[in-house]
Amino acid sequence: MIKRVVLAAAASVLIAGSASAEELRIGYMNSMNHPLGKDQLNGWKLALAAEGWKKGGDLLGGVPTKIFYCDDQAKPDVGVTCAKRFVEQDKVHIVAGITWSNILNAVRNPVVRNKVILMSTNAGSSRLAGRACSKYFISTSWQNDNTPEAMGQLMREEKLNDVFLMSANYQAGKDMMAGFRRYYKGRIKGQLLYKLGNRDFQSELTRVRAAQPTAVFIFAPGPMGIAFMKQWAASGLGKSIKLYTVFTVDNLMLKPTGKNAIGSFHTNYWDPDSKIPANVKFLKDFQAAYGRLPSHFAAQGYDAPLLIASAVKAVGGKVSNTLALKKAMLQANYASVRGKHRYNFNGMPIQNFYKREVIAGPGGKPMIQTTGVVFSNHADAYAKRCKRSERMAP
Repeated sequence: MIKRVVLAAAASVLIAGSASAEELRIGYMNSMNHPLGKDQLNGWKLALAAEGWKKGGDLLGGVPTKIFYCDDQAKPDVGVTCAKRFVEQDKVHIVAGITWSNILNAVRNPVVRNKVILMSTNAGSSRLAGRACSKYFISTSWQNDNTPEAMGQLMREEKLNDVFLMSANYQAGKDMMAGFRRYYKGRIKGQLLYKLGNRDFQSELTRVRAAQPTAVFIFAPGPMGIAFMKQWAASGLGKSIKLYTVFTVDNLMLKPTGKNAIGSFHTNYWDPDSKIPANVKFLKDFQAAYGRLPSHFAAQGYDAPLLIASAVKAVGGKVSNTLALKKAMLQANYASVRGKHRYNFNGMPIQNFYKREVIAGPGGKPMIQTTGVVFSNHADAYAKRCKRSERMAP
């Protein structure tokens, strides 16, 4: 027993020693004052603590680590400034974070052209999955189309013959529409792209009322979703029309949305009801730290440092070889909150997608419940467009 301890300690010293000249440097950027950015950051910091990293430069994956932060303010030009600072000034090995697909698209070149790993903890642009893919890109979330693809399949299985589509007018919103249409085969009674950041949906709801669809599908992340759900409930349309959402209702938004969300359905890659040890630990630690249940945004933010740490260990602390570090990440050899999953050659996860619904829990309080699996081991539709020269086999 003593011999084993000595050997383990020696191995640890070897990793730390080999990395003494290869300090791991990470640049983390997000929309820090936006609820979705904040919750990813909450998950990110919780996982860092679980890995033993502390402010001041402690270890991650067995090597000394420095993390630099930058608020992209939900603006592509600011995101590019953050990315250039990380790469040129801070000399990072990894740029992580990013909520919005238009920002992910904007920072792609300044990061990967310098052989720095670009790790998305949310945004899943179709460009980065397909024609603009890179050996240096990886995601701990999903490709934008995946979740609405699951929704299209779900509504198809539930024999909803017609639907009205609504989505925010930016890259992710267009990807949501494309993903839904890829699997839904019923009639589209109407569709619209509303202004990003919209909080007044009266004109959109008027169009829904006139179309009289069987169901509505909407993508409305963050405060947009809170506003929509309240106005949807007030309109009374939910009495005759079923509501299906993506990235609109989650544990982060459930409190401000309140009972307005009860009776709605959504799809997601993460099953918060899962009893796998990693997920149980995540739920317990997050509630202890923040006093509420985590959202899937926090879950994918939490997975990121764990994945990085596993890759650093796999390459023996030699973090300067970022291509080898990225290849090690593709092994997904870590305890993810989503359970076992794998990566495609374009850096996008291949994973399950679940049906979830909002029900009235104890005392009528809204709660989210997983009620089935829509897709198992689902891959994105854009990988085939990824240039062979930029593909990296797991």
